[in-house]
Amino acid sequence: MRFLSFEANGQAGIGWVKDIHATDFVNLTLAAPELPRNLKDLICAPGGLAAADAAARKAPASAVQAMASVTMLPLIPNPGKIVCMGLNYADHAKEGGNARPEYPSFFLRGNSSMVGHNQPIVRPKASTQLDYEAELAVIIGKQARHLTADNALDCIAGYSCFNDGSIRNYQRKSSQWTIGKNFDGTGPFGPCLVTPDELPPGAAGLRIQSRLNGKVMQDANTHVFLWNVVEALRIITECMTLEPGDVIITGTPAGVGYARTPPVWMAPGDVCEIEVEGVGILSNPIVDEN
Repeated sequence: MRFLSFEANGQAGIGWVKDIHATDFVNLTLAAPELPRNLKDLICAPGGLAAADAAARKAPASAVQAMASVTMLPLIPNPGKIVCMGLNYADHAKEGGNARPEYPSFFLRGNSSMVGHNQPIVRPKASTQLDYEAELAVIIGKQARHLTADNALDCIAGYSCFNDGSIRNYQRKSSQWTIGKNFDGTGPFGPCLVTPDELPPGAAGLRIQSRLNGKVMQDANTHVFLWNVVEALRIITECMTLEPGDVIITGTPAGVGYARTPPVWMAPGDVCEIEVEGVGILSNPIVDEN
């Protein structure tokens, strides 16, 4: 199953997408008006995703819309927590001058930092050092604490793409990375939630890329995570309770802009794409802050 979040005529809604190649979707507001109109609420509703899938498969043609006709929202517009992992690929740690870590780095993102598929990434007035980071996103489907290797994957509602856009000089103003990771409009998230049955367990072995104006900048595979999805969930839930709609961002591989000679920064007029094999392509143009 595949779902997206959109806005049309000032109203938010959820779409059901047939497959990775689809250019249209079933508007669940029309096909199943009794269901929630927010993807987080649909995930929280018992049997919500399955009910939406069943309704979409028998929806009339009048409920089908082109993706290009709506504004795509961040996949989960209102997550309770966005927990991000840093240095989860050894090659990325190395290119930044960091030793292979013994424990993941963690930071949080706020909702105001996110944008949807095809919506602009905003280069802020404060800096031109806007960098890209291709990442796999994990969306939590049920409350989880003290997960184990045996049950960690049971809490996952689905996977998506994320671009952990970073303002590098602000990231380095402090020993904590949060300020450089939370500028408004720098965290694209989407386009679709892909349920676990469509992917290998733990989204293992998936190619992940970033492309800037069509040029491949990062090219890796989730099988080289230092901490795979199971291990990440186990470590996080040692500390905190994960709740439906929470999002885990799993880290980026080598090839980021700041580590290049000379550095490569995203600039207005550029287009950045993040692709995760079997999940989809997240594409965003770059604009300057007004």
